[in-house]
Amino acid sequence: MMNRRSFLKNTTIISGGVVIAPSLISAQSGWENEDDHLTILHTNDTHSNIEPFPENHSRYAGKGGVANRFDMIQRIRKEEKNVLLLDAGDIFQGTPYFNKFGGVLEMKLMSYLGYDAGTMGNHDFDAGLEGFVRAQEYAKFPFLCSNYDFKNTPIYGLTEDTLVIQKGNIKVGLFGLGVELDGLVPSLKFGETKYLDPIEVAKDKAKELKEKGCDLIICLSHLGYDFNDDQVSDLILAKKTKDIHLIIGGHTHTFLDKPTETKNSVGETVLINQVGWAGINLGRIDFEFKKRSFSKKEKLVIQ
Repeated sequence: MMNRRSFLKNTTIISGGVVIAPSLISAQSGWENEDDHLTILHTNDTHSNIEPFPENHSRYAGKGGVANRFDMIQRIRKEEKNVLLLDAGDIFQGTPYFNKFGGVLEMKLMSYLGYDAGTMGNHDFDAGLEGFVRAQEYAKFPFLCSNYDFKNTPIYGLTEDTLVIQKGNIKVGLFGLGVELDGLVPSLKFGETKYLDPIEVAKDKAKELKEKGCDLIICLSHLGYDFNDDQVSDLILAKKTKDIHLIIGGHTHTFLDKPTETKNSVGETVLINQVGWAGINLGRIDFEFKKRSFSKKEKLVIQ
């Protein structure tokens, strides 16, 4: 059995493929056993940004773009044996590509990049339920939507509550949480979709995955990092639940230089990460499992 309470953290940033802190990156080499090492790559709120920002952009000149992301992902896959690629929602809406192709292009490209799983954000309803179904036909990865009840909608049966993936010696459990749609998305877009309490759902799904023997439990969240009121956020989710080790977030377009470490309802550490929006950043967290503990190293990749 693996004890998940002990870990070691190092953080670095890569900008445009240029290593800023090579001393920290070199610490990732020499894993004791490749099958006990897991690399998690993740995005959120890519919003149909297929191409990089133009070179004359005032803030993100040349950053982002699916081609840049593909190159980085492929390079990491060549370096590491066990890699998971995940997305925390809002794939759709933001450029003319969505207006022209209705999300089909985004799904095709994410499939080509080899995403392992994603969750739905509020803008993924912008083509309506039927529009999402048409686009999802081109997705070669599952959508995890644990707190949306899609009964009596076209999406019913096309998403998953939980997912278990074996990578080397590591059993990874995943589930997904979405934001309240009422008041945020026109009702015609989500139809009879029912929103379930994300805190209670998270408790149930994390417990279920723990009972299945998962070594690492990940929540793909489109709840938002934090708010000024009592709206459920990733920080609140972590505080009020247990058994979740990592929350990969979206919705608030929050740029974190490194994952936030906070405590859950029983005082254990939970990691929360979110990497902005538009595909500008590619998040990376490395976990190294040992017989009685595991360590983690994180890296934020900026295109």
